[in-house]
Amino acid sequence: MATVNPYLIFNGNCEEAFLFYKSVFGGEFPYMGKFSDMPGDENTPKLSEADANRVMHVTLPIGKETMLMGSDSNTASGDVKFGHNISISINADNTEEADKLFNGLSSGGNISMPMTKTFWGAYFGMFTDKFGIDWMVNFDETPE
Repeated sequence: MATVNPYLIFNGNCEEAFLFYKSVFGGEFPYMGKFSDMPGDENTPKLSEADANRVMHVTLPIGKETMLMGSDSNTASGDVKFGHNISISINADNTEEADKLFNGLSSGGNISMPMTKTFWGAYFGMFTDKFGIDWMVNFDETPE
């Protein structure tokens, strides 16, 4: 069965926000990666120092089955607009469930990233549904 988690997007202060959330909820970050951690290639533009130091992804457990997740936008994609700074992140149990959820929920919407295998070991995609809600679908092929 899929789990659902909030995913918050910030304009460069994600780390500060998550340190604050950690002070309230307690716990530890199982993962906090920066954009500088992404593997580069000849087709990937070089990041500015400011973008390289922004948070690419962070997770903070806040309950038995709930993770608060987040990242920063980068200057190439522009500042995030409030109202579009939260997505619903679904973690599927397998690729078949991920495809079913992605295809069903994205029907009539706008796909921003089709389901694909990622460098971080997940099968992942993003879209805005026909009602304007931002979603992320993820299957962790390798444990975080």
